[in-house]
Amino acid sequence: MQRNKRDAIKHNLLLFLVAAAVVLGDQASKAYVKAHLPLHQSWMPWAWLAPYFRFTHIKNTGAAFGLFQNTNLVLGILAVIIVAVLIGFYQKLESKDKLAKVALGMQIGGALGNLIDRIAEGQVTDFISVGSFPIFNIADSCVTVGVGLLILSLYLQERSAKSAIAPSAERGSSSATAENLPEQSSENDHE
Repeated sequence: MQRNKRDAIKHNLLLFLVAAAVVLGDQASKAYVKAHLPLHQSWMPWAWLAPYFRFTHIKNTGAAFGLFQNTNLVLGILAVIIVAVLIGFYQKLESKDKLAKVALGMQIGGALGNLIDRIAEGQVTDFISVGSFPIFNIADSCVTVGVGLLILSLYLQERSAKSAIAPSAERGSSSATAENLPEQSSENDHE
């Protein structure tokens, strides 16, 4: 599917806007945490949230949620590859598939947000602490929510396709059945 320049810009606008919003929100939140919360310190905005939610400033050399520690270079290269694959997948989406477009924009923005940290600092700033779950950041959240939205989008597309096929199959089978019924003779034919 070849697009002219104007159509390509229009097609990719939502991707750019969502990814840019995620990167900006992620980087702004990390900058705020680094400026106002010392490393390894916690802040709880409301006491009634204890112990379920707090902000805790940590550095992470692994993947989302603290997985695969000390693999910064590998994860950086993997992020570049994943972003390229997601952009390629995005190009194949139909214009009407807004949910999948938003989902991919969130995933790309999250991957780029953490990649910026990896390149600039050699590690990722994490600060959202919920219960005993590993500490994470906005980029991690956007990748995770983006994956969920993409799965939802694919499910809705499949369900829509099945419901579009089902009525036409029923119409086809009912008309075929009517055509194949033997002709019934009326009472007048026997007299």
